[in-house]
Amino acid sequence: MRESSSKYCLHAFKLIEVSRLAILLIVVCLSGNAAAASESLLIGPGDLLHIQVVDTPEMDQSPRVTDSGQIPIEGAGNVKVAGLTPAEASTAIQNRLIEAGYMRHPSVQVTVVQYATQSVSVLGEVRSPGAYPTGTPRSILDVLALAGGLNSIADRNIVIERHGDPSSPTHYRVTNDAERAIVEQVMVSPGDTVIVPKAGIIYVLGDVNRPGGYVMANNESTMTMLQVLALAGGVSKTAKEGQARLIRAESSGAHSEKQLSVADLQKGKIPDIAMQPGDVLYIPFSYVKNLAVFGSAGIAASATSAALYAVP
Repeated sequence: MRESSSKYCLHAFKLIEVSRLAILLIVVCLSGNAAAASESLLIGPGDLLHIQVVDTPEMDQSPRVTDSGQIPIEGAGNVKVAGLTPAEASTAIQNRLIEAGYMRHPSVQVTVVQYATQSVSVLGEVRSPGAYPTGTPRSILDVLALAGGLNSIADRNIVIERHGDPSSPTHYRVTNDAERAIVEQVMVSPGDTVIVPKAGIIYVLGDVNRPGGYVMANNESTMTMLQVLALAGGVSKTAKEGQARLIRAESSGAHSEKQLSVADLQKGKIPDIAMQPGDVLYIPFSYVKNLAVFGSAGIAASATSAALYAVP
């Protein structure tokens, strides 16, 4: 009885050890997959790589990626690695060696010895545009800080062109919500280019208290007619509110014109209107001759000389 009990206990312990080993293997595999998924550095033309095949030191080599994005591998020919992470490049080389019948179970490791470019370029509406040296991935907020941050006329919807994969740019919005900006930020790798476009500008002319151009630099880079009127200090007492004119440039280059009542808009009788970059809102004076002198073309032309205000 004791002997059978001992055998039972020994068998149970073995099962526990096997279970522990299985759990350990699962954790290791999941960790490896997570690391590969989070890896963001992509190989590009001109990068210097180091290729190692485990237990086959004679296969070690340090090729430089060609302009076509390929590297020569003994026994496998040219392998395209541009646009891949080092882990993905390792898998591609392994598969090619197996397909060529050169090796049965190769274990390949690819590391980037030197990137063709060790800097990040920041262009557009930042305080100090230029190329900034970096050897490792950095967060987008860090990169923007290197360039002095956004200037007063910057659009908050920025674009990141990826080194080695320019056909798939990454989009990021610089929000005023600090917590959201940190949580949603993306990584910028050596060789990437950050482009900060200019925000749209809306012009308010005529009988308002503060005529001029207003940058759509708020958190969403959008603005409605009521919002831009508020920034312009509202209409003056002598304004002809019922004959306001919204002038909008069309894709053809022509200007469309729409007459509306600002008074009805302020009273909620008509819905608020979403403004577009380049729109001109003209509030005429109560004097009839002023309305007759200014045509759509004249109003649009005068907008270019209006004072420019950045939205805080």
